[in-house]
Amino acid sequence: MLEAAHWTTRLTELARAAGVPGAVLGIWADGQEVLASHGVLSSATAVPVTLDSLFQVGSITKIWTATMIMQLVDEGRLSLDTTVSQVLPGARLGAEDVGDEVTVQHLLTHTSGIDGDIFTDTGRGDDCVQRYVGQLDQAASVFPPGDAYSYCNSGYVLLGRIIEVLDGRWWDDSLRVRLCEPLDLTQTVTLPEEAILHRAAVGHDAQGGPVHVWGLPRSVGPAAQITAAAHDLLAFARLHLDGGSTPDGTRLLSEASAAGMRLPRAAIPGFGPPGASGSSGPAGSSGSAVGLGWRVEHWDGQTIVGHDGDTIGQSAYLRIEPQARVAVCLLTNSARSAALYRELFTEVFGALAGIAMPASPRPADGGADALERHAGRYERTSRRFDVSVRDGQLHMVLTMTGHLGALVSAEPEELILHPVDASGTNFVLRSRDDEPWTSLTFGQLADHTPYVFLGGRVTPRVA
Repeated sequence: MLEAAHWTTRLTELARAAGVPGAVLGIWADGQEVLASHGVLSSATAVPVTLDSLFQVGSITKIWTATMIMQLVDEGRLSLDTTVSQVLPGARLGAEDVGDEVTVQHLLTHTSGIDGDIFTDTGRGDDCVQRYVGQLDQAASVFPPGDAYSYCNSGYVLLGRIIEVLDGRWWDDSLRVRLCEPLDLTQTVTLPEEAILHRAAVGHDAQGGPVHVWGLPRSVGPAAQITAAAHDLLAFARLHLDGGSTPDGTRLLSEASAAGMRLPRAAIPGFGPPGASGSSGPAGSSGSAVGLGWRVEHWDGQTIVGHDGDTIGQSAYLRIEPQARVAVCLLTNSARSAALYRELFTEVFGALAGIAMPASPRPADGGADALERHAGRYERTSRRFDVSVRDGQLHMVLTMTGHLGALVSAEPEELILHPVDASGTNFVLRSRDDEPWTSLTFGQLADHTPYVFLGGRVTPRVA
């Protein structure tokens, strides 16, 4: 069913139930585009969301940066095996400098081992990415390059700097020249002074109130800075559905590179519910993997690629089913949109591609043994987890630290970890009863350092 009226009704019903102030749903299927809008851009102003409203897409930006990197590969100016030291001579990654070990592929696949949530604000100048990379000599390495997967924003800022050096222009300018102009994207911007010329959404916190910081620092632009309308995001998705060509036949990316970006390159640790496609329970068996930017999943045996994006009070989702040629995006101005995403995308992909999204893992009946082995402090840049055992349950206090903590002004949050099986390593948690469960896994790095895997990140135990 590809009718705008139907999906507008469903978006409104589900968004109201989820407490999402404003959203736009975009669907591309059967050669048609359907858009639906709901709510207000800000609860403070009550300005209505329209089909052309702009939302921050957050980390979906990474797919745009990855696409530009693959254009450079197509042009023969770079390879996946090129190291950071080769393409950015003089740049240092950490005190021990792993720049001659970290490759472009490590950066694209979040396997560099560099601490990923560094949100240093290096100013609003055009040289902010260059200045950010210049400070990575202080970055910690959580594990050796290639040893594991851990989501890494700083790796994508490095990729943005590589684009700048090879193109001889700032990342924002390369984005415009390489992708926005050829795709005729008139509602895709990177700076707040550009966004204000459109109907731009304001983020809302978990309590539903508007946030007081509009965007992330410009320095993390290549990882998370794009603001766009749903039509433009679908047009970008169609570039990948069409094997790297624009609607008029202009080739922006080789067919081999477009296909290669969707190939699984590294497994993402995790687990799924019993009986879920590609899941049998233990860590590492979720069936999810990372390609060159894209996250690769399996729904009902079909390959789905996509990416999510979270900024300060805004969340965005993009999923593509290449075989059925269906692309769907959801843009929201809410920090609590996960339930809306799951319900809406389950309906859309069920109706248009005949596939179901895997169910979220849930707590199991009964408890787990030897919980004390997980107690301790786990820490990386921007996050600290204090895990303890009380009354036979694992408790975790999550504290945001550093530049990210200052940006979001979040208070420490205490969460209960519920086991999902008898392994004693797989758990789920959630902040509120009305949101989906989030999975958490305890594991060990190659050097036997214990870690917790949550939100796509490896966080080692430090005490």
